[in-house]
Amino acid sequence: MWVAISLIAIGGTYWGRALRWAVFLKPLKPQPSMRNLLSATVVGFTAITLFGRPGEFVRPYLIARKEQVPVTSQLAAWALERIFDLLMALLLFAFAMTRVQTSGMHVGQKLTWVLAAGGKVGGALGVAVLLVLLSLRHFAGPLRLRLLGALRHLPEKRSAGLRKIIDALFQGVESMRSDASLFMVLVYSILEWVLICLCFWCVARSFAGIVNLSLVDVLILLGFVSFGSVVQIPGVGGGMQVVAVLVLTELFGIRLELASAFAVFLWAITFVAIVPLGLSVAVKEGLDWHSLKRIGREAS
Repeated sequence: MWVAISLIAIGGTYWGRALRWAVFLKPLKPQPSMRNLLSATVVGFTAITLFGRPGEFVRPYLIARKEQVPVTSQLAAWALERIFDLLMALLLFAFAMTRVQTSGMHVGQKLTWVLAAGGKVGGALGVAVLLVLLSLRHFAGPLRLRLLGALRHLPEKRSAGLRKIIDALFQGVESMRSDASLFMVLVYSILEWVLICLCFWCVARSFAGIVNLSLVDVLILLGFVSFGSVVQIPGVGGGMQVVAVLVLTELFGIRLELASAFAVFLWAITFVAIVPLGLSVAVKEGLDWHSLKRIGREAS
């Protein structure tokens, strides 16, 4: 039962991501097709699992093609999504750091360096994220004009192409200048991460009696793992499993074999479970393994 609920929760995150992307699209397409956004999201995350980080670019490419908008605008939307996910991950990591430091948990040597550098790095990243969001909100217009002005000295043919790229990029971040859009993006971001937390909690409950984690423990684990998932090895995963194993063994004293099994199962639920559906959607839309790989390579 717990596994089924975790799959429902992680499935809900794809719907949440599609809703959030619809907000990013509004300046270019006020009423985008949710079916197109959802199918591109499912296929995109399948590509990430199969090909690693180059697969990230499959989703913005497919959305641009389906919704008939510039690819560069959707790459800008993808960058915005990464910024908001990083902001949520930073908040969770800050929570994890606070709980570990105040609870008196014994931290093993392998995690000492993470805690030592985590506060400074997390704080710096948090400030950087907020500065980027403020810049996009208040200075996007003037920055666009400055960049376009700098093109005056270039040959007309070359400057025309660069002008189209700059316009498309700024169209992709135009949604951040609206209070209502910014609010909805924050709401969808919170909803997405609540669902991720629910998924982690359900997986932990499925191991009850073997791995005993409280809700706070699960949030601590998610706080650390959210940064480990930045490293994604094609078909294998990587950083997420490594960090999960470290946290489970070093903070919670779980045996290495059991921690490894838990980490791999968690990765399978959060990343691999979508692959069969993603491949079936891709085949239905006339895409195959080589097409997805080529899209990711060309878009990147």
